[in-house]
Amino acid sequence: MHSGKVQMQWKNMKEMAEVEAAGMMAELQRVQRSRMLIFIPQIAFFAFMVVTCTACLIMPVSADDIFDIAKSAMQNVYKDVAGIATVAAVVCSAVCLFLMNFSKSGKTVDESRAWLKRIVVCWAVLMTLGAIVTYMEKIIPKSEFSG
Repeated sequence: MHSGKVQMQWKNMKEMAEVEAAGMMAELQRVQRSRMLIFIPQIAFFAFMVVTCTACLIMPVSADDIFDIAKSAMQNVYKDVAGIATVAAVVCSAVCLFLMNFSKSGKTVDESRAWLKRIVVCWAVLMTLGAIVTYMEKIIPKSEFSG
């Protein structure tokens, strides 16, 4: 009888030890994850510094003036933005049109129509900005900015 009690106590102690070990393992994993999260901002800052230092050390190869460099940079940026905006507008417009055509809810159709108008207006504004910049570039000569 006494042996049964001892075995039962050992079994209870073993179960308690297993539960405690599982809790300690979970705590250890949580601590390891939190340590990894501490290093993420440091790694991001280091990567930023490497890119910044590399950009500062690069020597310009061409002898263009600042206006030609700015013009080509802005044209490249605008071309990329206009291309991405056009693709995004087409995809979003297609989703709105699908919702308008296949929805049985009047509220969904009205919201889709409103979003379609917003998309078209935003796309038109982006394209108009490009036209305005091109027009202003022809009006304002470079000689006004030279000292």
